[in-house]
Amino acid sequence: MSARTFAHQTEEPFRDAAPASSAQGAVCAEDLVKIYGRANTGIRALDGVTVSFAPARFTAIMGPSGSGKSTLMHCLAGLDSATSGRVMIGDTELTGLSDRALTTLRRDKVGFVFQSFHLLPQLTALDNITLPLDLAGRHVDQELVDHLVSVLGIGDRLGHRPGELSGGQQQRVALARALAAQPAVVFADEPTGNLDSQSGAEVLGLLRESVRDLKQTLVMVTHDPGAAAYADRAVILADGRVVDDLDTPTLASVSDALHSRSGTR
Repeated sequence: MSARTFAHQTEEPFRDAAPASSAQGAVCAEDLVKIYGRANTGIRALDGVTVSFAPARFTAIMGPSGSGKSTLMHCLAGLDSATSGRVMIGDTELTGLSDRALTTLRRDKVGFVFQSFHLLPQLTALDNITLPLDLAGRHVDQELVDHLVSVLGIGDRLGHRPGELSGGQQQRVALARALAAQPAVVFADEPTGNLDSQSGAEVLGLLRESVRDLKQTLVMVTHDPGAAAYADRAVILADGRVVDDLDTPTLASVSDALHSRSGTR
């Protein structure tokens, strides 16, 4: 991938015009059901979710605690298996894949950015960035890594271990790690949850820019309407079902949607 120039944002999050819709999303779920426990008495975390995520778009998944948003992300990413229904990443169906095949798929096609960073404490920042590629025996695109490091502002921290970095710097390393592998989709689980407001806004801006400038597909779980306002789309869940779907969400529109669904049970 050739290096591109990111435009750092300090104003209202920028969004490109939506591309023409396609029958095949980058990630798709069809009639997804997830039950924890026995079928008749267990907890139905997902209740027939059908949703598709377009390539090169930024989608926020939102909902109150217990709505199923994290469960949906885990099933979409192959971190958990659904009780029934189908999940597709590109043209690969996750349903029925062996553990080994799922591991390979996650390694080759999926990037992750977590609230708690999940960096290996004994490795330097640079080693953490290239670790997934090293484990997979894949070539490191040094031009892309150098570009990401420059854009993320961590060039002077590459020799430091995670314990020597601030929370915002650790999350930037985690973002570089996710993007360096050029995955089909990046899943971000509350990526600003452990950051102060300034660092959180900077990370969200960088996520927004990775979609715009690197054409990355990004799916983010968040409880924060302000974070969702950086996305192209917000999918609202309640009681394991999709109850709203907002294009070009704003802080006001997301807050209104969440408030109107707060009594859903």
